[in-house]
Amino acid sequence: MDAAIYRMESYAGLRETMQQGGTRLRSLLRLQNTLIRPIVVEGFGFWTGEDIRVEFRPAPVDTGLVFVRTDLPDEPRIPALAAHRDSKPRQTSLVCGSARVDMVEHVLAAIRALQIDNCEIRVDRPEMPGLDGSSMPFVLALEEAGITPQPGIRPLRIVTRELRVGDEKTWIEAVPTGEGVHAIDYTLEFDGPNPIGNQNYRFVTNPDRFKRELMNCRTFLTKGEADHLLAQGLCRRVRPTDLLVFDKNGPMDNHLHFENECARHKILDMIGDFGLTPCDWVGRFTARRSGHALNVECVVKLENATLLIDESCLPANSELLLKKERLLKKIA
Repeated sequence: MDAAIYRMESYAGLRETMQQGGTRLRSLLRLQNTLIRPIVVEGFGFWTGEDIRVEFRPAPVDTGLVFVRTDLPDEPRIPALAAHRDSKPRQTSLVCGSARVDMVEHVLAAIRALQIDNCEIRVDRPEMPGLDGSSMPFVLALEEAGITPQPGIRPLRIVTRELRVGDEKTWIEAVPTGEGVHAIDYTLEFDGPNPIGNQNYRFVTNPDRFKRELMNCRTFLTKGEADHLLAQGLCRRVRPTDLLVFDKNGPMDNHLHFENECARHKILDMIGDFGLTPCDWVGRFTARRSGHALNVECVVKLENATLLIDESCLPANSELLLKKERLLKKIA
């Protein structure tokens, strides 16, 4: 199919082309996935210092990602959707009614990068464990649990026109792409001298590339920021060996996995935050200095600059629908 199809602003036209045999677009759709078996991850919360137990469980088709607060009466459920994001600095938090869960971005990045679509995340505290400040421990655990396809089609959201959020200094821009990929170009930049330094990284979302290039990239801050948090009574259990704390000489009691590890971690965060939608993405995203709040704002505003492609766009004899039918018969 001609690459221009991705730049069409006519939603009806794009859907019609899909139905008439848009082979390339159809090939981007896939079956939904869940875990084969439950698995537990334990650690402490960076913010509260409390010990935390998280159990990841398989979930039925179209469940999505749902956090469950097992320590609260009736075990309230918190869907991992942008509509449930709560404003809290330096992290992504979700709230539903009186229940909340903080620092979900690294977990969501791991789950989304591995293309796990349906999962219950059962946690016994109001925060996810920080572990090493990256997604790697979650990725390793989820792969140990195993991933299996399900008889459901994962929707696809395609950027159809340019969108920009933010201001002149801090922004995200989304544009259509004819390459059928979810690509992110992130620039980390500071005003004046900073021990972290200005950095850039470009990434095309792919499970194997995520494991090679992003999953072990850790959260970071300066020693001044760390001292400020400690003065507020936060993060008292965290040590420089648990993440990246920069003083004037570089990482304290730690070393970098990559020269531009901090920019890579920002892309990891974006993947987690963009995971607050029940779909895969096709588009090219360029970000400068953006953080969690702007990431989620972009996700919300993209609803009016994208086209959702789903099962209804597939012809009845498509191979993907045949796979779905075979799975349905297998589990019947």
